[in-house]
Amino acid sequence: MEYNTSRFQLIIPEYGRNIHKMIAYAIKIKDRKKRNRCAWSIIRLMIVSNTHHYGGGNNGNNGGKIIPFYQHKLWNQLLIMSNYKLDIDSPFPKPNSDKQIKIFCKKVIYPEYLTSFRYYGKIIRYMIPIAIKCKNQYKQEGLFYAIANTMKKNYLRWNRTLVEDHVIFKDLKQLSKGKICLMNNTYPLLQCSYLLNQRKNKNFLKIKKRIT
Repeated sequence: MEYNTSRFQLIIPEYGRNIHKMIAYAIKIKDRKKRNRCAWSIIRLMIVSNTHHYGGGNNGNNGGKIIPFYQHKLWNQLLIMSNYKLDIDSPFPKPNSDKQIKIFCKKVIYPEYLTSFRYYGKIIRYMIPIAIKCKNQYKQEGLFYAIANTMKKNYLRWNRTLVEDHVIFKDLKQLSKGKICLMNNTYPLLQCSYLLNQRKNKNFLKIKKRIT
């Protein structure tokens, strides 16, 4: 039994292992004409496996023709999957191996709200600095509690489990980098039962409007 963990690593996994094996076979062909024909056959298989990218085929508006830009991309991918070892007469300029490696190794930077406390939402992160800048102390305290209640509602919506107020206060302090601290305040947040029933009532009203 042969497992994928013991096989060679795929360079572009979307094309599958068989196409990678065909490319490895094409590299070993000594006759240049046969090697070129084999490369064209592989390109046709790559097109069949990715028909949704170019809009060709019987139902396509372009009569089954391949978009030149996409065809150029296919030849580039063919050479990349061969580790630039496939010596063929490509109809397009061959890509620079150094530039391609840099493109593939480019790190994806995820937004901050997707890495921590994502269930509170992106809007909460916009609300916090605005509330901190509020000069009116009475309004500022009201904004802090409005943010905390919104966080509690979002927490219940995401996790579907009850949560204590001190957990919300702790997370709010961390999100505000210590600038908002409601840990010592005596005012409680809205009850979980109220927030959950509020959501159910909204759904009920939506259904009632559809019926009527």
